[in-house]
Amino acid sequence: MSHQILHITNGSSLTNYLNSLHIEGDKLTWHDMLCEGPTIKEMDNPKFFKIRKKFLEKAYDVEYDVDTIKNEFNKLNDVTSYSEIVLWFEYDLFCHINLVAAISLIKQKGINLPLYLVCSGRVEGEKELKGLPQLTEAQLRQHYQDKVKLNIDDIATAQKAWRIYCESDHNLFKELITRPSSFKYLSNCLKAHLRRFPDTRSGLNTLEYNTLKLIKEHDVKSRHHLLGYCLHYQGYYGFGDLQLQRMIDRLELFYNETEDTLTLNRNGYLALEHQKNFFKLIDTNFQFGGINKSDFQYDKKENKLIETI
Repeated sequence: MSHQILHITNGSSLTNYLNSLHIEGDKLTWHDMLCEGPTIKEMDNPKFFKIRKKFLEKAYDVEYDVDTIKNEFNKLNDVTSYSEIVLWFEYDLFCHINLVAAISLIKQKGINLPLYLVCSGRVEGEKELKGLPQLTEAQLRQHYQDKVKLNIDDIATAQKAWRIYCESDHNLFKELITRPSSFKYLSNCLKAHLRRFPDTRSGLNTLEYNTLKLIKEHDVKSRHHLLGYCLHYQGYYGFGDLQLQRMIDRLELFYNETEDTLTLNRNGYLALEHQKNFFKLIDTNFQFGGINKSDFQYDKKENKLIETI
């Protein structure tokens, strides 16, 4: 058998980085952002591409290039020349939804090659969590050397996570939060996901609530300035500019904006103090996999999602 390696990367920037370092092997670049919008379990079919294209072009006004994504998926159609597949994904929710989808796609295609994971996050000597393209060459090569071989239970966990995500009961993630696996950041990501639903007290999810706290605690001069804070302080979400800018715009009900300042208004303070629930006043009609954000709320005391009445 050949010892050729297939690398599945979390995006073009990492693919380019690996190529610049002459990391041997073929590259499959994952282009979608499955942490938002509708999904179905079977990925390599026309229905999947149709719903993804419709969502992304409507929500973000960006072109969804079906041919490019299909071409990447097609690299899994014939893997006879490969001896293993290496998955390159990061510590955050954005990457982990794509990661469990990638593993599920591999298994949907009946591939039984050894799977290895290179996952960045905590780096010795660094205070902040690091994405893969942020690593130095030495750090990246060390991560590659330390890659983890996924066992049968790990693969089953990933497949179950993808299946739950595509269905309508995301409380089922709670069992995976406590299940041991080689995905050392999965638990934090799934906790972060459940907190993407509106809190029963304020109607805001955790990221929206924390964004209002950033406005309160910092001298924020503009929406663009706030975006910088959100990118830096978002924790385990891993969202990009487009996603966070969309959220900031959606929160305009809670702040006053002048030429050189953003400050909380009365609504903002009421939300932070949990004195009023704004669930009906903000847009919650948004799909996460197989579930709509508006259909469930996160109950902090119960630590679970409850159906919206």
